[in-house]
Amino acid sequence: QVQLVESGGGLVQAGGSLRLSCAASGRTFSSYAMAWFRQAPGNEREFVAAINRSGGNTYYADSVKGRFTISRDNAKNTVYLQMNDLQPEYTAVYYCAARPLLPIPYSDYRGYDYWGQGTQVTVSS
Repeated sequence: QVQLVESGGGLVQAGGSLRLSCAASGRTFSSYAMAWFRQAPGNEREFVAAINRSGGNTYYADSVKGRFTISRDNAKNTVYLQMNDLQPEYTAVYYCAARPLLPIPYSDYRGYDYWGQGTQVTVSS
């Protein structure tokens, strides 16, 4: 089992940047593929980005390609989400998720085993 704790959320103006972190504890972090999802009020949880166990493969939702970068540091047991050029429509609670292997499809939140508590990102216009 793995425990996940997100941090780095906050209030930012449109066009600004934030870097989210997700710290993992418990089982060996490098044994898990990781992903970020977000959920706005009234909406279903939405895929943002995913990364495989080694960090060699990354995947993005079309809406964030070119703006967001997912990365991981297995020595620090942490996965990151660098978010640039943030827009008001990105306002949501951002969650990290883990699974031993990326599910198929990796964008389906129901395929992940472990979740953090979420961190709020608010983008003002």
